[in-house]
Amino acid sequence: MKLEERYARHYGLRDFGPQAQEKLQRGSILVIGAGGLGCPVLQYLTASGVGKIGIVDNDRISLSNLHRQILYDSTQIGEYKAQVASDRLKLLNPLVNIQTYILYISPENAIELIEGYDIVIDCTDNFSTRYLLSDICMLLDKPLIFGAIFEYEGQVAIFNKADERGNQTTYRDLFPTPPNPLDSPDCNESGVLGVLPGVIGVLQATEALKLLTGVGNPLVNKLMIINIKDYNTVIVDISPKQRVSDSFAPSSLAEFEDFDYAVHCGIKGNNVPSISSQEFLTIQDSSKVLILDVRNTHEFPKLQCKHIQIPLSQLSDSLQQIDKKEIIVVCQEGKRSQAAAQMLTEKLGTSYSIRNLEGGLSAMTL
Repeated sequence: MKLEERYARHYGLRDFGPQAQEKLQRGSILVIGAGGLGCPVLQYLTASGVGKIGIVDNDRISLSNLHRQILYDSTQIGEYKAQVASDRLKLLNPLVNIQTYILYISPENAIELIEGYDIVIDCTDNFSTRYLLSDICMLLDKPLIFGAIFEYEGQVAIFNKADERGNQTTYRDLFPTPPNPLDSPDCNESGVLGVLPGVIGVLQATEALKLLTGVGNPLVNKLMIINIKDYNTVIVDISPKQRVSDSFAPSSLAEFEDFDYAVHCGIKGNNVPSISSQEFLTIQDSSKVLILDVRNTHEFPKLQCKHIQIPLSQLSDSLQQIDKKEIIVVCQEGKRSQAAAQMLTEKLGTSYSIRNLEGGLSAMTL
């Protein structure tokens, strides 16, 4: 009786009913990212009664998350998003099997993570993970629901699912090659209206329910673009014929496990040394090291160690501020610091030791 009461509005819904609800309860979905998009996706999938939901995220809650990541509150700053989300979701619907993976998805763990789920939902905010998820979902034949946000605009699409003509597309059909990292700012750099992830995340969850139940017409091989400033919405077809080449993508699971997506997407170069977050914490207070933050001045969190801040756009004209031979360059995600370290190496020469904080401040807890 409690089951019937919990899902009563689904049971009474035309074209849905108990049969569709049973399909949800037998289904399983892996959600990559528990941030702005992941929060509404996880809440609505859990409330709807999807049988098994996996949460993959290795990030911790920060104050700047709270204007859009509505699963969390001010008392949970510093805690792991995946764990807090799991605890909240189990209270929302204890009938759902919630699996928590506090880690970054990578070629080393993606196969094991994904092969046990029916659908994967991409709630990430970086190109390297998007290409990774597209490639592994293609190799494992798993439908992938893509979502992205930028300022006031959001996108939703379904990849690796055959349409009525038998056509199947991937993220690489939309973006055959990765864009220049400096031309693709994330919300840490450009900002985002707090409600936008909610709109796009709800659409992603809706597409997942459609795929599991067979109700409605999902966005298979279609890209929906919505601008919430004026609600201008377009849906464009994605064709596999638009793909330039598969030569950039791994063609087997063995190739996938050896593929370096950071290099592929230009986030990590082979000629600029990197420093891990653990090593950074051990030397950040050294008087011999100059910590150079190349983020814009409005960005958070602020560095707590001694440093200088020169936005990347101003760096080439501000080299006189560089007063030490050992330099560690930092930014939010590691993209701008990589470019800055490359530029400094070229301009200052090999007498300087210049390293990039790998993964940026997002890869560490300050």
